[in-house]
Amino acid sequence: MTGSGESWLSDGLDDIAGDDDGLWVPGVDYVAGWRTGRAAADRLNRALLGVGFELSAVRAVASTDRDGRGVVRLAGRPEAAELLAGLLETLADGTDGAA
Repeated sequence: MTGSGESWLSDGLDDIAGDDDGLWVPGVDYVAGWRTGRAAADRLNRALLGVGFELSAVRAVASTDRDGRGVVRLAGRPEAAELLAGLLETLADGTDGAA
């Protein structure tokens, strides 16, 4: 995390655009979907921190899709993504790929 009141959002990892970006549809509860996504993103971010990643290198970001469902996107620097992929591959090899 950053210090001195600086936002963790200021490191350039927030310019994430999915295919579903666009105008909001009236009557769709985007806030509820975002809250669901935020809870999952927070959990994933705590897990990333727990294994030594810095959120300035890789983090989960909450969003919604066009129907208001929660979405979690993983945003990160390529080298952090490579490290995370290696960690997951090692985990998968140790559990015969079972999730």
